Amino acid sequence: MADKLHEYQGIGGRVHGVRDKAKEKWDDFKQWKDQIPTDRGLEGVITHLRGPPKLERSLEDYAHIYRKKTRWELVRVSAAVMGIEFSYAAETAFVSPTLLKIGVDHQHMTLVWALSPLVGFFVTPLLGSLSDRCRLKQGRRRPFIALLAIGVLMGLILVPNGEGMGYAFGDIQGNYTASFIHRITGKTAKVISDNATMITATTTIEPPLVQPSHSWGIFFTILGTVLLDFDADACQSPARAYLLDVTIPEDHARGLSTFTIMAGLGGFMGYGLGGINWDATRIGVALGGHLHAVFTLITFIFIFCVASTLTSFKEIPLVFLESEECQQQLREMAEDKRRQSESGKIAAEESVTYGTLGNEQEMENGEELPMKEVPPQRKGGAVPMIPDVKSPPPPRPKPPPPVAAGESSADAAEAVILDSDDAAAANPKATLQEYLYSILYMPHSMRMVCLTNLCCWMAHVCYSLYFTDFVGEAVYGGDPKAPEGSKERALYEDGVRFGCWGMSMYSLSCACYSLVIEKLIQRFKARKVYICGLLFYSCGMMLMALTKHPFGVILFSWTAGVMYSTLFTMPYLLIAHYHAENTFAVDAHGASIQESSLRGLGTDVAIVSSMVFLAQFLLSCVLGTIVSVSGTTTAVVCVASTLAACGALAATQIMYLDL
Repeated sequence: MADKLHEYQGIGGRVHGVRDKAKEKWDDFKQWKDQIPTDRGLEGVITHLRGPPKLERSLEDYAHIYRKKTRWELVRVSAAVMGIEFSYAAETAFVSPTLLKIGVDHQHMTLVWALSPLVGFFVTPLLGSLSDRCRLKQGRRRPFIALLAIGVLMGLILVPNGEGMGYAFGDIQGNYTASFIHRITGKTAKVISDNATMITATTTIEPPLVQPSHSWGIFFTILGTVLLDFDADACQSPARAYLLDVTIPEDHARGLSTFTIMAGLGGFMGYGLGGINWDATRIGVALGGHLHAVFTLITFIFIFCVASTLTSFKEIPLVFLESEECQQQLREMAEDKRRQSESGKIAAEESVTYGTLGNEQEMENGEELPMKEVPPQRKGGAVPMIPDVKSPPPPRPKPPPPVAAGESSADAAEAVILDSDDAAAANPKATLQEYLYSILYMPHSMRMVCLTNLCCWMAHVCYSLYFTDFVGEAVYGGDPKAPEGSKERALYEDGVRFGCWGMSMYSLSCACYSLVIEKLIQRFKARKVYICGLLFYSCGMMLMALTKHPFGVILFSWTAGVMYSTLFTMPYLLIAHYHAENTFAVDAHGASIQESSLRGLGTDVAIVSSMVFLAQFLLSCVLGTIVSVSGTTTAVVCVASTLAACGALAATQIMYLDL
């Protein structure tokens, strides 16, 4: 009833609810303050701050995890990715001009972009494994989200301030007036003593030129770029795993689509924020110019978004999940539901319902979550609702039928909650070596998901990192090497600005497509949605390369949004489905083969996410050569189209389990 009231109450009701909660908190604080034993001095104050010993926690303390989430709650859980996309927009729009300004030439620019993926490809899966095994009381995902968010903040600070920090460390700004007055000519020119008095002479004197030096500035800016790029990419893995952890299987598709919507909106507003001329505003003047204004505003937006996610839902600590008390509660509830099933109160004969931690509590749709019977003996370490360490569950006479995303399914729910219990109970404390083994030796289904995601990310990186240059040169006919003030240079700059509008449209289309991708999966199944989405992008990029028209830049950029939404949704929906069914392979007859090796959800999410690092690294190494050989930046869009077609071909070999 409380869930239904929370869903249907209006804005006014929610405001009154917040007011009442604030008043209640204030009253509790005053009561708590009056109870401070001031007569005992500092020791009494410290003892009062610590409070009484906490009672043993139970699953009822985490009842919020076992219910359906409202759209607003999913927005809060996904808010972090919006902040990440804001930081991405600032990075792609301003990092390259900043590096060029302080002396990094184009030849070394690709090497700068290759540093972050080189680090991230090896570190991100390791972070996923550590996240799966994290035993902090705050949970397994939120500590890593907070840690990586700190890295993003450092990058947002270093990139716009790297040049200024370099001057503080000894960089030389240089004599810039020498570029305007190269020689002092005339009948006489001579510098006398310290007063720099000009007197008549018969010689021509050149003033001393001080060459600028930006060694420290380059170091700090590149360091900020690597931190911003790596941490923003790596932070998405625990953010997705956190979303899957705190939602029930029925909410996974809706949650991932919300995640992608937030990403698209973040990119759209981020590029729009960078397109405003902040130098003409009071905010821009107060913050120190256009670059500092954009990065400062995005920094505050990022902090707000990450804080919204971190404070949305409490995670179940791994220490509690492995405790015997937790296992005992699971056994008691499952036994109670089994007795109800035997007495005919529950229609599903083979299921033991579990609901949301109470016998009478129901889901929003009026149906309870049926649960499978828990085996009578456990070793501890069960992880309800959170697919983690896997081992073979008890044999079944018949595997449960897979379901489409978003459908109510007893089998999907029981697979996630109790199959993972069986798995974790078999090996509650998997070692880091075993996790690394699961990374190196993936099932064929996981390898195909990774291969498809690699091709897709390579196709998308072609667009996101080099698209504005394509518009400036190939569409507008400009030349970035032309003299300042020339027609070719002006055309190139106009094309770059127009390309930013195209990228803003792709972010908007990503958010729009994410609103319907869940329903498309339910109607047409995941296989058709995945393959057709990649082919749609491939055709759009090819048509853009053939037309090379400003109208095509805007129109066909919408296909990139479809690709981005697909990248953010389909691979992770498949992984969650594999873990929910505990199935990573099927036999010749299409029957599910239960997984016998250790697999962690956070690890697998991180493995798939790390493909973006490999894609960016490979493209940084070869794309410059391709453009040089072809002699045109149109090759960038053609490569994107080809790679998307390869991704669609690889997607035909993915195991979908009738999703």
